[in-house]
Amino acid sequence: QVQLVESGGGLVQAGGSLRLSCAASGRAFDSYTVGWFRQAPGKDRDFAAAISGRGSNTYYTDSVKGRFTISRDNAKNTVYLQMNSLKPEDTAVYYCAARQYGVFYSKSMYDYWGQGTEVTVSS
Repeated sequence: QVQLVESGGGLVQAGGSLRLSCAASGRAFDSYTVGWFRQAPGKDRDFAAAISGRGSNTYYTDSVKGRFTISRDNAKNTVYLQMNSLKPEDTAVYYCAARQYGVFYSKSMYDYWGQGTEVTVSS
């Protein structure tokens, strides 16, 4: 069982930066893939980025490549999403999710979810 808590959201101007954190409780955190998903108002929850258990592999959706960086500190049971050059279209509620082993882009493949943190990018 893993519990996830996101933090770090807020209001930022276009071109600015935010760093989201996903703090996890539970054992063997390094066996869990963690993904970040985002849901804009009235839209589906979409994949943004993911990182393998030991951090050796990272994955991004095309729209965030070169702007977002996912990382993790397993000693702190925390995954980060550094978001730079933010755009108004990045406005969404950001969720972190976890599953043991394997990296997937589909939200249906993740077993544990946080409550979300809201990011608003003004133009």
